[in-house]
Amino acid sequence: MAESNPNARLETFCDGVFAIAITLLVIDIRIPEMSKVKTSADLWRALQNIAPSIFAFLLSFGVVLITWVNHHNHLRLINKSCGSFLYANGFLLLTVAFIPFPTSLLGQYLLTNAAAPAVILYDSVLVLQSIGWVLIATTALNNHLGKGEGENREIRKNGRFGYFALALYSLCTILAIWFPLAVASFTTLTWIFWLLYGINIKYE
Repeated sequence: MAESNPNARLETFCDGVFAIAITLLVIDIRIPEMSKVKTSADLWRALQNIAPSIFAFLLSFGVVLITWVNHHNHLRLINKSCGSFLYANGFLLLTVAFIPFPTSLLGQYLLTNAAAPAVILYDSVLVLQSIGWVLIATTALNNHLGKGEGENREIRKNGRFGYFALALYSLCTILAIWFPLAVASFTTLTWIFWLLYGINIKYE
């Protein structure tokens, strides 16, 4: 009997990677040490010091969640797979698995004089993720993996979004050399946009 969903193992593996990555994000948010907290004011100051880490966590949680939703939406458009698509998908997963590291850097250095390298690395990962989306769309179309013409149109649209994100985050990566805080703020706004856009998508 034919397998009802030939991509079932792929989806299960991908969900595992997303779940692990999104869980690892919270590890670098440290509870203030009791030995350094004597009063309520001390605790408030300690919490203020970890605010950048909380911000970085929330941003990356949103990035991984939105990426997972879009990935889920993309896999529903295809009904088979091939080697080049699996490796393109693996490249996208690489960017997801790596994101806890730049998240940690961003939380540690965002409000310091060393913010630029942290923001540059963070947006560089988003550049690579955009390339992953382009590769996934391209390999799906080139290998005729879509369920039909309607699904192929959606895949092409996803590819165009990938190219747009590639240009946008490449520009952000360059501008972060001089304006790291502004770029970090703009990057956050772009992911709020992706979130609002994704909420309005109807999934079958």
